[in-house]
Amino acid sequence: MQDLIRRTLEVLRAKQVLRRLGVLVSLTVIAIACYILFHLLRTIDVEKVIDALGRGDLRSIGLAALFVAASYFTLTFYDLFALRTVGHAEVPYRISALAAFTSYSVGHNVGASAFTGGAVRYRIYSSCGLSAIDVTKICFVAGLTFWLGNAAVLGMGIAYHPEAASAVDQLPPWLNRIVAFAILLTLAGYVVWVSLSPRIIGRGPWAVVLPGGGLTLLQIAIGIVDLGFCALAMYMLVPDEPNLGFVVVAVIFVSATLLGFASHSPGGLGVFDAAMLVGLWQMDKEELLAGMLLFRLLYYIVPFVISVILLTLREVILGSRFKRVHEGATAGDAASSLGMPRSGKFGDTGA
Repeated sequence: MQDLIRRTLEVLRAKQVLRRLGVLVSLTVIAIACYILFHLLRTIDVEKVIDALGRGDLRSIGLAALFVAASYFTLTFYDLFALRTVGHAEVPYRISALAAFTSYSVGHNVGASAFTGGAVRYRIYSSCGLSAIDVTKICFVAGLTFWLGNAAVLGMGIAYHPEAASAVDQLPPWLNRIVAFAILLTLAGYVVWVSLSPRIIGRGPWAVVLPGGGLTLLQIAIGIVDLGFCALAMYMLVPDEPNLGFVVVAVIFVSATLLGFASHSPGGLGVFDAAMLVGLWQMDKEELLAGMLLFRLLYYIVPFVISVILLTLREVILGSRFKRVHEGATAGDAASSLGMPRSGKFGDTGA
């Protein structure tokens, strides 16, 4: 069975069917979102949105910022877990934290996070001796952690409150509950599957040994905590009335986030917003839009600016170190040509 699936995927990959299908899905999602946004926003009063922004509760905004910071802190464990899974536990946490934070914030804002985030990761991890294959494995395991966490949150949330998902996908609650139980059963089946024996994905240097049952549960927990903090941040910024409860907002938020990822648009722009406006139709549109703008500022813009600053400082520091080493080596070569012994800060390196 596995050989049949593998051969099928190889044929589809050779004919670029999967890539074309992915592009088609992305364009379809974006087109539908644009159509919905056009009809939802054409009656928006911009002055009311600006007024709602000015009347924002500072305590709620502060708590939302705290939850966003906690979410990005949790994101650092995606890479920490992935590094240990692919056999590079020697990479210190400060490096994995920098790679995770910057790659996710850049990927969220630029779009096509698998490529943009992967490029940022490679730039950071390559200085520790990791290859492009190693970084690809890290991206795969980190992505797996994200999707396992999403599946768990969606499954549990929709099973508990299927009406929340119905507001987004327009399916009847009973069908959404069936889908939720199917997601949870699939997730449980996956945990059992990796628990029975070591499971390997890929071949040769690309092979990745999937985490076992216990570590998979840890993966799921990391993903749940990350999404929980994100949902709490959004919950603090939506209008207080009507109070739909945290679970409803969380289910709609995660559903909107996944649709945004499916579109591959920067930050899910347009798609995420349309799903949130449709799902939380009971709330005042101007106040909800103001809350979503604040969320984008806290979750996307601020971390992106910080990431650009950190990456720039890192490049400047690395560049100055390389210059000093190069100048020291040049001075050493000049001394050797004059028959003088090498000495100084860098010692007799022979470089």
